[in-house]
Amino acid sequence: MLMEKERIEIAEYGRKMSSSGLSKGTSGNISIYDPETGYMAISPSGLDYFSTQPEDIVVMDLKNNIIDGTRKPSSEHGLHTVMYQNKPEARAAVHTHSTFCTTISCLNMPLRAVHYVIGGAGVPEVPCAEYATFGTMELAENVEKVIGKSKAVLLANHGLVTCGPTLAKAFGLAVNVEFVAEMQWRASCMGNPVVLSNAEMDVVMESFKSYGQPSKAGEKKDGTGY
Repeated sequence: MLMEKERIEIAEYGRKMSSSGLSKGTSGNISIYDPETGYMAISPSGLDYFSTQPEDIVVMDLKNNIIDGTRKPSSEHGLHTVMYQNKPEARAAVHTHSTFCTTISCLNMPLRAVHYVIGGAGVPEVPCAEYATFGTMELAENVEKVIGKSKAVLLANHGLVTCGPTLAKAFGLAVNVEFVAEMQWRASCMGNPVVLSNAEMDVVMESFKSYGQPSKAGEKKDGTGY
């Protein structure tokens, strides 16, 4: 089976995404990209994640052609393609409908540095892309317009998309961005949140580069540990 390891991992993380509450029902989608082949493995459209098997995962190229698989791919495959085209270092992407990120996106607001872990996105403010119908190239193009240096983008009236050097990192970023969104929402309910300055966030993001355990020989730290 083509990209067997990646398909197994996507099926596993689909169950994690549902059980963690990042997405409900069949919403949300996950992909892994292999730059050597130019292929992307992506979750199928409309299948319950607890029923999804590795063979249900679809392999595509970045021109939206199906390479392997019998299922219809996620309707958001264009969104994932844009992430890989704009983030050469990205090897995985996660799209969620997590509650607080979606709440902030329904206000068409960016996510701000109300908590330092936002620095995992590589920026002090996560942008919000303009609304477009789900599954359309217009949505993907709107993300492309605002993504800049960020590893995460809110989708207006929709949800969140993140990317990372591994699926574990992309998923972890989605979890942490959801936490920051909850803090922004909760603080806003009580008053005006105090936002960390860009200078302080520069210090945080630099510190992230050396956070955690030392890298093994041949490994490169990605600067997203926290």
